[in-house]
Amino acid sequence: MSTNKDLDEKHIAKKGDKPVISNNWQSLQRFTDARIALGRVANSLPTNAHLAFQLDHARARDAVHVPLDSVALQAQLLEQGLTVLPLHSQAVNRQMYLQRPDLGRQLAPESASQLKRWRAQHGCNKVSIVIADGLSANAVQNQAASLLALLSSGLSTLGLSYGPCAIVQQGRVAVADEVAELLGSRLLVMFIGERPGLSSPQSLGIYFTRAPRVGMSDESRNCISNIHARGLSCQHAIERLIWLIQMSEKLKISGVHLKDKSGEAQPLLNVTPEQKPRFQLT
Repeated sequence: MSTNKDLDEKHIAKKGDKPVISNNWQSLQRFTDARIALGRVANSLPTNAHLAFQLDHARARDAVHVPLDSVALQAQLLEQGLTVLPLHSQAVNRQMYLQRPDLGRQLAPESASQLKRWRAQHGCNKVSIVIADGLSANAVQNQAASLLALLSSGLSTLGLSYGPCAIVQQGRVAVADEVAELLGSRLLVMFIGERPGLSSPQSLGIYFTRAPRVGMSDESRNCISNIHARGLSCQHAIERLIWLIQMSEKLKISGVHLKDKSGEAQPLLNVTPEQKPRFQLT
């Protein structure tokens, strides 16, 4: 009859003089980035697992503090033929941004004046596009240009005018509402770096809002999150966003009332087959 000691000994892998007891679930690690089946050494983690945790924790902290290279990003967008407006929130630096979330939700007075002047000179566009560093500037640095190239193509196909592209440093989600309201836009698309996790320090999120205005609550927004190399691809994210935009234009809603069923055969609510979105990115 096997004892618990016999079963444990079957899972002991020797590393020098220190026994590492592996976990029966170890084969499941290939399906997830979550920390499962790490094994143990007595009552502690194996050294490799402990060091990997410390490394990922350091990467997550760096993601929060590394600044956005807005000049380089602006150059990428200009190469795509986009007009760019560099803006700033009322949080003057990273420390203030982290300690005063409310200031990250409001435009600096000079940035608000800049948008008013733009609207007076150029009029309104149907769609405002806003980029903010959020809590992971690297996510924005590495993916925003690719996402915008796909989005620009999709909006042009739908016949929706857009621009300029606003880059808000030290910005949070709600700051985009003020940008879009000042520009007089009907629709708002925001790209922002998401709060970094231990397995995804460079994750980007997209927020879509209809009739944006200062003071809106999160229930009015649709969110597409987890966009990064090992998560949702840029292509798939923009396909979902274009579907939401189409349905929003048909139903005049966004947020909790607009369910993302872009991956299903039938559209949401009581939309007839003739109204079913036909747009697909190729």
